[in-house]
Amino acid sequence: MPLTHQLVPERPFTLQTLPTEGKQFHPDRAAAESEFKSLRKEFIEYQRRLYAEGKQKLLIVLQAMDAGGKDGTIRNILKGVNPQGVRVESFKVPSKRELAHDFLWRIHKVVPAKGMIGVFNRSHYEDVLVVRVHDIVPEAVWRPRYEQINQFEKLLHDTGTRILKFYLHISLNEQKERFQARLDELDKNWKFSLEDLEKRKFWPNYMAAYEEMLQQCTTPWAPWHVIPANQKWYRNLTIMRTIVHTLREMNPQYPEAEDNLDQVVIE
Repeated sequence: MPLTHQLVPERPFTLQTLPTEGKQFHPDRAAAESEFKSLRKEFIEYQRRLYAEGKQKLLIVLQAMDAGGKDGTIRNILKGVNPQGVRVESFKVPSKRELAHDFLWRIHKVVPAKGMIGVFNRSHYEDVLVVRVHDIVPEAVWRPRYEQINQFEKLLHDTGTRILKFYLHISLNEQKERFQARLDELDKNWKFSLEDLEKRKFWPNYMAAYEEMLQQCTTPWAPWHVIPANQKWYRNLTIMRTIVHTLREMNPQYPEAEDNLDQVVIE
């Protein structure tokens, strides 16, 4: 099986049947990590070109359960990238000001500009996940948001933004082990919250919400990639492969100099 896990629009699936273990697809961790580092160098070069060209845009969306690996993915993927050309946005509980607007207001104002790579650590999809599982808004409010999100992403696509959406798929047991590691290691205690344990009780509800969201919001212009994420090295490689493949297709180029520089002499 190839190292891609892209969903297909309107093709039924169940999240329970999709793998969380990546080592079954790539058993050689050392080789995977070596390939990842090579691809990251290529990614860094493409990011330079994208920024210099100043025409195209790339948006990377990361969703996962708590301890799913969003922060670690961002750290590993973006290591060595020029921070001037990348903007990471984290979406937490909306502020009063944000709640006074439509749910996409806070999202739209931070989508990447030309030449930029935007990374969303959580995203507009929280407004069909958390609000559903915890009954924050009624179904009559959150259900129409699937189509609203699809149309929003179509707008971004039609105006020059390539969209990559990754769901980091971990198992319930893997989450338990990662929570325990946060408790056992003092320098990781800050990452643990008792609220995480409360959310863990809603695991089946979250899986149902994610499954429908992935199904409803996989489109030709913005499909979801479900990444087996129990092994961090496999997660990193799969995501990096997808990003680099996309940038190869985008093929950004350094712009030509506006003036003839052949005869320039600096004294």
